[in-house]
Amino acid sequence: MPVRIPSELPASRILADENIFVMSTELAIHQDIRPLQIAVLNLMPTKVVTETQLLRLLGNTALQVDVRFIRMGTHMPKNTPLEHLDAFYESLDEVLHERFDGLVVTGAPVETLAFKEVDYWSELVRLMEWSRTNVWSTMHICWGAQAALHHHFGVAKYPVEHKVFGLFPHRILDAREPVLRGFDEVFYAPHSRHTEVRREDIERVDGLKLLAVSDEAGVYMAVSEDRRQVFVTGHPEYDRLTLKAEYDRDVARGLPIDLPRNYFPDDDPRRDPVFTWRSHAHLLYSNWLNYCVYQSTPYDLSDLPSRG
Repeated sequence: MPVRIPSELPASRILADENIFVMSTELAIHQDIRPLQIAVLNLMPTKVVTETQLLRLLGNTALQVDVRFIRMGTHMPKNTPLEHLDAFYESLDEVLHERFDGLVVTGAPVETLAFKEVDYWSELVRLMEWSRTNVWSTMHICWGAQAALHHHFGVAKYPVEHKVFGLFPHRILDAREPVLRGFDEVFYAPHSRHTEVRREDIERVDGLKLLAVSDEAGVYMAVSEDRRQVFVTGHPEYDRLTLKAEYDRDVARGLPIDLPRNYFPDDDPRRDPVFTWRSHAHLLYSNWLNYCVYQSTPYDLSDLPSRG
């Protein structure tokens, strides 16, 4: 939450110059507060695991957040019981008439397919178009980020020669961007993908701003200029052992898989990895909820303006 101080206090200017969020007493008096309405489109195969990972991050702020889960009606998941989906998920058609402060679109294990070859692509396009008018700010993760960059901005995805798999250092490009407030100049985050978007493609698009990159993993984060769309190509929500579970799974199946980079101590898969990205993940979601959603979403969601 912001520090509330008089706007005339000398510290106000100093803190603002340091990219610390301060709120004037005058502005705070006029703020209305209500629970944020956040929807999650969970496209991951291990839905229960992903639910826990995301709720851990969405719930670690002083803000009250109401979360609703959405699923694609044109796709039947293989790894989640139907009873769980019926109990806790809604279809897109069930929420099309509603409005939300925020939306999270997860990754999905389909990145090697062309977008139009994904069996629920048409329905996902409907959701992305619906989000223009019914959602204030959307966080897109991994393949979800690639899909949204392609649909909204025409950014291509490309296959990579070797799977981007492991824990990678990233550097921020604009320390004054609100969604990066409090970030270290270099921070770690997990990746697990067979495709990429490229820096030069994003930098050519009016309306997009590149925020963080990795020399090893490439583009990590970008935002639309109005911060109503956030794109993260990695998986900051992953738990300590998620990459290990993916590695062990592929080894057990006899699939070709390299050790995740920079992950196991001394590249020894018998040793537990050090959890070095947890604080970054919490800070990313806290910043998104605060600066991209809470500080700018209309109090009355019926006043929600559409995105351009």
